[in-house]
Amino acid sequence: MTDVNEVNQRVIAQFRAQGGTVGGFFEGRHLLLLHTVGRRTGQERVNPLVYAADGNCFLVCGTARGAEQDPAWVGNVAVMPKATIEVGEQILKATPTLVTHASPDWERLYGLWSAYWPDSAQYETRTSRKFPIVRLEPDASDDVLL
Repeated sequence: MTDVNEVNQRVIAQFRAQGGTVGGFFEGRHLLLLHTVGRRTGQERVNPLVYAADGNCFLVCGTARGAEQDPAWVGNVAVMPKATIEVGEQILKATPTLVTHASPDWERLYGLWSAYWPDSAQYETRTSRKFPIVRLEPDASDDVLL
C-alpha cells in the first residue's frame, strides 16, 4: 500500500482494535488520532499522529514527512476552537493552539517533539520550511495520564 489514506486507515483500525497501540513504523511510540473537519469541504477526517508530552498537553507536528507544504490537518485544526483526540482508549476534547516558528514557544515545543521523534531530523533535510506544532490541551474535565 503506497496511498497515504490507505495506510492511515490501516493504522487507525489497528490503533482502535489494540487500545491505542500499533506496530510497524509507529511501534513503541505515542500515537493519537486527531479528528478535524475540513475547512473547505466540511468533511470529517482522522489523522494518526505521533505525539510528545508537554505537561498534560499533547504536541503534534505538521512535518508531512518533509513535504514542501504543511499537511491539510494543520490548517483545519488551526480554525477549530476544539478538537477531538483519541489517546489509548480515551476520547478527549482539547483546545488546539497552532505554534509556528514565529512564536517564542516554537523552539521549545519543537525541541520536545523532535527529541521524541528523531525522524524529524531527516524530514528537515527535505524542505526549507519550519514545521508547525499543534499543542492540544485537554479539557479540564478530562483526566489524562501521559
